[in-house]
Amino acid sequence: MRLSNWRLSAFALPCLPLAALGLPLVVYLPEYYANDLGLNLSIVGATFMMVRIVDIMIDPFIGAAMDRYRSRFGRFRPAMLLGAPLLAIGTYMLFMAQKGIGPAYLIFWLTVTYFAYSLVVIAHAAWASGLSGDYDQRSRVYSFWQVGNIVGMIMVLTLPTVLEKVYGNSHGQGIQAMGWFIVILLPLAIGFAARTVGEPILTTTPKPSGLGVYFGLFRNSEVRRILVVDLAMGLAPGITSALFFFFFEQVKGMSKGQAGLLLLLYFLAGLAGAPLWNALSKRIGKHKTLAAACLLYTVTQTALVFVPPQPVWLLGIGLVLAGLPYSAPGVMLRSMMADVGDEERLRTGADRTGLLYALFSGTSKIGYALAVGVSFIGLDMVGFHAVSGMQNSASALLGLQIFYVGVPGLLGLLATIVVLGYRLDGPRHAQIRDALALRDGATIAEG
Repeated sequence: MRLSNWRLSAFALPCLPLAALGLPLVVYLPEYYANDLGLNLSIVGATFMMVRIVDIMIDPFIGAAMDRYRSRFGRFRPAMLLGAPLLAIGTYMLFMAQKGIGPAYLIFWLTVTYFAYSLVVIAHAAWASGLSGDYDQRSRVYSFWQVGNIVGMIMVLTLPTVLEKVYGNSHGQGIQAMGWFIVILLPLAIGFAARTVGEPILTTTPKPSGLGVYFGLFRNSEVRRILVVDLAMGLAPGITSALFFFFFEQVKGMSKGQAGLLLLLYFLAGLAGAPLWNALSKRIGKHKTLAAACLLYTVTQTALVFVPPQPVWLLGIGLVLAGLPYSAPGVMLRSMMADVGDEERLRTGADRTGLLYALFSGTSKIGYALAVGVSFIGLDMVGFHAVSGMQNSASALLGLQIFYVGVPGLLGLLATIVVLGYRLDGPRHAQIRDALALRDGATIAEG
């Protein structure tokens, strides 16, 4: 089934506030809590890392609950509607924090926010997998999903810059404006998508599900490959996001405003790349397209360290080239996991969509948790000073460059090698869908 651009746009609308939250959680908030609110750099890094890792333990239960749940509204839309208000409250508390808060405050509200974020994001990604069973149409669905994510990032990135230029707002006021943007838009976007776009409704009795089934999915070699690549390509940009302002201010000599514009340019390039990767996948397949994007990321990310700070337009070109591959992993990996879901359903007779996308949520969280935790703790160990105005030694700046450029480049190369071994291509998926059409006794309707 081919959904209209209008319905796919409505479906992707919640990506705007979700991405607008996901980006500051990695890029802005750790730096803000360490720099502006005065928490210790290692404490901030460890808190973001540990809360994220603990949150991963909840994902299997969220996925299993979605797979067991049956209603006339579907499995995934109710979960999104349930998580939206809790996520809005957690967002408000994190973004409106004032000086004087301690680690306990950060731990509690990060825990609340991450739980609600997981509930909504897993449900949204799993909902997308059922909107089409076609190999190429799934990539189209996730292309809209990824475009929504990038547009949300761009919108939230422009807020501090616009407010600073027009109203003279401080950096802290810009962070608060991001929070208000998310809090207001989140329930409106989720409510509109849930009302506008249907969801495949399973009327069959759910199969038993739990931790055993969750970990059993790792026996599927294609699942393992997808998760390894997702971890690598989540950790790599997670590190660059967490260290972006440190790198371009301390190493390249940019102001915070200039660095913000460069980051905006990076995501604009990612937005432009989304339809290009989708078109390429129709020609050479999803996993080959993903391998090409990972290799391009490796080359362009590594090259950034050699780009001189002046003229600025050279850095701009470097950020554009590094940003072009950004959208490919998000689109291709989730579309590939939907195909694996069909393979699992043919093999076991059970729909494990919720658990499969809970696995995705887990690897993404590990990647971003390690990105903030390892990079911040590592910088602290090499003597890097995050507080504005403090000078850093040459060895501290070298450590920053290794973390920002070298580590992500190696992760991109690892992802390229791993994904080339993937075997569930278009012809194989067509055979699986044909077999499912002949065998499945499940009645699926659209709600």
